[in-house]
Amino acid sequence: MTSKPMNMVQALNSALDNLLSSDDRVILLGEDIGIDGGVFRVTDGLLAKYGAERVIDTPLVELGIVGMAIGMAIQGLRPIPEIQFQDFIYTAMDQIINQMAKIRFRSGGEYECPLVLRTPYGGGVKGGLYHSQSGESYFAHTAGLTVVTPSNPYDAKGLLVSAAQGDDPVIFLEPKRLYRTAKQEVPDDLYKIPIGKAQVLQTGNDLTFITYGSMVPTVMDTVKKNNLDADVLDLRTLVPVDKNAIMQSVQKTGRIIIVHEAPRTGGFGAEISAMITERGIDFLYAPILRVTGPDSPIPYRMEEYYAPNERRIMNAVKKVMESA
Repeated sequence: MTSKPMNMVQALNSALDNLLSSDDRVILLGEDIGIDGGVFRVTDGLLAKYGAERVIDTPLVELGIVGMAIGMAIQGLRPIPEIQFQDFIYTAMDQIINQMAKIRFRSGGEYECPLVLRTPYGGGVKGGLYHSQSGESYFAHTAGLTVVTPSNPYDAKGLLVSAAQGDDPVIFLEPKRLYRTAKQEVPDDLYKIPIGKAQVLQTGNDLTFITYGSMVPTVMDTVKKNNLDADVLDLRTLVPVDKNAIMQSVQKTGRIIIVHEAPRTGGFGAEISAMITERGIDFLYAPILRVTGPDSPIPYRMEEYYAPNERRIMNAVKKVMESA
């Protein structure tokens, strides 16, 4: 299997190319994904290669994009719609929550909805309050949805392939601050990364970092720069979350810091914290700490103060290590 260095945009494009070429049922649809190749160029070149019947430029109607994709999915196709920014997804929430997530349940298993809804999310490009939101908790709270967010090019391709070859609806959140920040060797051919399996990026004994998506490089940079003896878990999938990997690390270190970009209140870190407390409070040497975005819309001019950074993470490290 040949490979080459790719950033996340290129890796996702490669995954979509492989999926389109290997399965005639795969259809892409979304705003400006054809002629323009998408606002971040993830679908660049695919219209010319596969034609307008399989790479469909849609009107600017998110509710319609998702509704059309649901119809395709229950009729046997495998659509991969794109919502241009996750911030725009909210006009389609009725279709996502009341249709897409519930078709298998409401039909008693008669219908499947093999659909992957791709969307870039979070900050990093100074898009302001209407182009930079992190809404993963909305989807994690909706029974029937799988929620995936990669942190690197290799995982992005493998997870997207796994999502697209499954039989249930997936929300695939792409951290746009990582689209072009780093390259990895990524195979040219199809490969899969299991959904629901976290990755241990580093092992240590003093404390555990639990993170995902855009904050994985920030945490890893902080750990390496400060020589921290820490486990670092990249969840990769929020639903289903890898409870076994989390609890193994909790039992080993007993000190937990959860890092995510989304606002603190009701963020996915609260769910992880509750799960750890319910399953392993006796293993803890210190309170579980969260380093998150504030309970505020993300600003345009001061975006660097919104997301967790080294200073805030190290403040949490100091606090958790000083606990009895």
